[in-house]
Amino acid sequence: MTGASEWQADVGRNWAELYALTDRCFGGLTQRLLDRIADFEARDVLDVGCGAGEVSLAIARTRPHARVIGLDISPDLIAAATHRGTMHPNASFELGDAAQWRREGFAPDLLVSRHGVMFFDDPVAAFSHLNAIAAPGANLVFSCFRSARENRWAADIARMIDQPPPGEGYVPGPFAFADPQFVEALLTAAGWAGVDIAPVDFAYVAGTGADPVADARAFFARIGPAARALREVSPEDRPALEARIGEWLEEHRSGDMVLFGAAAWIVTARRD
Repeated sequence: MTGASEWQADVGRNWAELYALTDRCFGGLTQRLLDRIADFEARDVLDVGCGAGEVSLAIARTRPHARVIGLDISPDLIAAATHRGTMHPNASFELGDAAQWRREGFAPDLLVSRHGVMFFDDPVAAFSHLNAIAAPGANLVFSCFRSARENRWAADIARMIDQPPPGEGYVPGPFAFADPQFVEALLTAAGWAGVDIAPVDFAYVAGTGADPVADARAFFARIGPAARALREVSPEDRPALEARIGEWLEEHRSGDMVLFGAAAWIVTARRD
């Protein structure tokens, strides 16, 4: 589980410091998400869980007459996004919880998120609130992971660290929206209509350069489930775990890159 308190602390700080690498990981998915929203007209755009701002800034560049607000609960990520966005006056970034946030005079007609919506404590309440603040006819477009089993990088790490399978019910975290029936039901309950859930496969780039395995090892030591395992493992067991991770990364090296197949959903819906 990755909850709000972790994003507001070390997890958010690590993602902010390594935003170039996390953007690299999701590069293929980001373009698919941008392609999906290209047909939607929008004057006011809300990027939910904007992270370090890559999607917000891409939208601001291609829609110079739109107002784009990126929203996140991590002060470190908002600081990184604000710094990156200094040349884009139509983009701004705000610290806040999307389940409660609103701004007077701003009713988004496009709500977008790249993997930023799977961490709500109460997703039906959160999406109900987003529906309430959206303009009539607004479009919602977000990406989320499919199951851990379909995302080899996550499934392999779980086996290496003997992570137990997830229990029953909703638990906030990267794979909380893996079940499309659950996602459709919660969006419908929150007042969204026309729900469409389409599978997308992309290359998850974990390492590049002259020594992509070392690059990937350093990345996984700060980001994701391997990072948590390395923090929690005993000092005497850490070298063995690091060795297993290194061998695993070597198996997925292709020239100057370490790549994994990744599986996501792109979800669209509208406010009637």
